[in-house]
Amino acid sequence: MVHLSTIPDEDEVNNKLVEGLKKAHLQLVNDEDSFTTSVYGSKFAARDLPKHEMPEQEMPKEVAYRMIKDELSLDGNPMLNLASFVTTYMEEEAEKLMAESFSKNFIDYEEYPQSADIQNRCVSMIGKLFNAPAGIDDSLGAIGTSCVGSSEAIMLAVLAMKKRWKNKRLAEGKPVDRPNIVMSSAVQVCWEKAARYFEVEEKYCYVTDDRYVIDPEETVNLVDENTIGICAIMGTTYTGEYEDVKAVNDLLTKKGLSTPIHVDAASGGFVAPFVVPDLEWDFRLEHVVSINVSGHKYGLVYPGVGWVVWRSAKFLPQELVFNINYLGADQASFTLNFSKGASQVIGQYYQLIRLGKHGYRAIMSNLTRTANYLSDSLEAQGFIIMSKKNGDGLPLVAFRLPHKEDRNYDEFALAHQLRVRGWVVPAYTMAPKTDNLKMLRVVVREDFTRNRCDSLITDIKLSQAVLEQMDKESIKKQQEFINKHHVSSGKSTHNHPKYRVRNLRSCDAFAFYVCPRIKMLTASHRRKNIPFRERPARLTLYANERREHKRAVSIDMPRTGGVDRSVVETHKVGVEKKASLSVELPGGQKLLTLRIACPS
Repeated sequence: MVHLSTIPDEDEVNNKLVEGLKKAHLQLVNDEDSFTTSVYGSKFAARDLPKHEMPEQEMPKEVAYRMIKDELSLDGNPMLNLASFVTTYMEEEAEKLMAESFSKNFIDYEEYPQSADIQNRCVSMIGKLFNAPAGIDDSLGAIGTSCVGSSEAIMLAVLAMKKRWKNKRLAEGKPVDRPNIVMSSAVQVCWEKAARYFEVEEKYCYVTDDRYVIDPEETVNLVDENTIGICAIMGTTYTGEYEDVKAVNDLLTKKGLSTPIHVDAASGGFVAPFVVPDLEWDFRLEHVVSINVSGHKYGLVYPGVGWVVWRSAKFLPQELVFNINYLGADQASFTLNFSKGASQVIGQYYQLIRLGKHGYRAIMSNLTRTANYLSDSLEAQGFIIMSKKNGDGLPLVAFRLPHKEDRNYDEFALAHQLRVRGWVVPAYTMAPKTDNLKMLRVVVREDFTRNRCDSLITDIKLSQAVLEQMDKESIKKQQEFINKHHVSSGKSTHNHPKYRVRNLRSCDAFAFYVCPRIKMLTASHRRKNIPFRERPARLTLYANERREHKRAVSIDMPRTGGVDRSVVETHKVGVEKKASLSVELPGGQKLLTLRIACPS
């Protein structure tokens, strides 16, 4: 993710250097030295790279290249990063085409008309892949555009749905102040962003510990007159499972509702049409009005490029489209950004015509077979498989350890052991209301061959064997050390402190959290490093400002136990728009009362 960063004081940074290094008197190259021998023989190799301020003097291009390349060598190997859906391999010819287009600003249609035409070809091909209606009349034919990724595509789709809902409500003389959108609690964060940025209330159909997608009937029951649309996911982030778009569509028809469906096919849009072509999830369903897909995932293009297609022009309100002419020609624009490179669009076109349907079908079928093989192998090792096989979901494997009281390690410890061996396999907890179910996930991409899959299976076995030899306390101390000192964790300190997030795992003091998704107030407490003179005796959470005891939860804090052991106690109580929390010391003295504003 892109961090919001602080701008540090250079002197403050330099003061943190080891004093011994400051006092060292070495015969270093002088300022007159120039790049005459090798990169590592120049004065630049004996200095820190500029980090916070532009240098006054220039640097030879060979040195700049080598210094930055050396810095980047500390990154992980993208091909061993099994956490990401993003494409890590393209053919040399595709890379050459993209490199030749780096300088082209895609938005300048007058200057680069062929690049713009290539986008139109891509939109047409992708639209027909999704069974979009075609027509000469603008009101009948599907329309679409390229984006920098599915996040932008989803933002545009939500804007279009909200505007259509608002126009309809205003025409009926009804209020437009409380729009909502219905979606799974397992949505990708871009949906939460879209709802929050555009002031749309989120209505969630919660997944459970044995159902990882929406329940169609429950989803449709959440629809009301203020619902701008329903989000259905073709390949959830957590388990890769396809949601039943057809069932949602049919229930809407049965109930006589006209609520539109947007299909988030960021990952599945380039998989399902080739692996399960008979599955109805796209524009074959009457309520599906828009679909997004990521070209940089299973579209097999380097990041970032995404696509959004609408069933017809009537589902994209005219007032959202801007007409400009200051680049030399009249052109219509519906994007959140303006300038962007043409390279990724050209890369997408290369893949579409280079591979064709047969090529994509061959690749996606191979990925599905590899995912099946990995799933069967892990199941044979005793893991519980949470993802679908045989094309009923994305080519990924989501799995977890079976519950055992005597096991000393969890999924997070296993993920770390794999990281030691070079593999990046993410461990995380399932969506809300699944009892904090822990899991691991392996994304099978184009470059994940059967041979590499066998290597991963072997390393998982070896990692488990290492963990089996460790006691629980050793694993715990190792995990705490990693959380505190891991190099990637250290980088997060550059985030601006105002936006730095501390979760229950890393919290070293008393804290409270308001979760807008489930409208819960959560208080947590650790015995270690309490920022009060005395340990609080009681915490009381009130559901509203009036502090009614009938709607409160009191937490008696234990006064015993070693300070080296961390205990988190979490209590939840449904809250209104305002809530309050009081902290009391031993003897009944009230320490403080906090009033918390909660999202409606």
